[in-house]
Amino acid sequence: MSDKVFIDTNILIYAHDKDAGRKNVISATILRNLWEQGAGIISTQVLQEFYVNVTRKIAIPLSKPKAREIIESYLAWHVELNDVITLLAASEIEERHHLSFWDALVVAAASNAKADKILTEDLNHGQTIEGVRIENPFSESGRNP
Repeated sequence: MSDKVFIDTNILIYAHDKDAGRKNVISATILRNLWEQGAGIISTQVLQEFYVNVTRKIAIPLSKPKAREIIESYLAWHVELNDVITLLAASEIEERHHLSFWDALVVAAASNAKADKILTEDLNHGQTIEGVRIENPFSESGRNP
């Protein structure tokens, strides 16, 4: 895997949610590979959503200090900061591709970071948006991220 890979929130959550079963195994493997290859990209939005979800919404929430520790570890990755220009770009992507604003913001951040692909289960597998390929690692055809 030599592609630059943007990780969406759901992949990050599953990788740290021991109750996520098969999705935990797949996500943890993906992240481990990205760590080894230095190819992972994430955004401030993804880290924010991760924190809220793993401390409040998963079956066995992580402690807030543990969630902060995990977030701090991801600062070693390329972290794309979502500024006002990114928000405006996301609003255009939302309109052009009929996405939710939050999904469009993920696409805008991935595009800004020059990611080759986004790993997510929230967008259409196989689609290319703003030059970034969408892959769902949990679909039968997306098993080889």
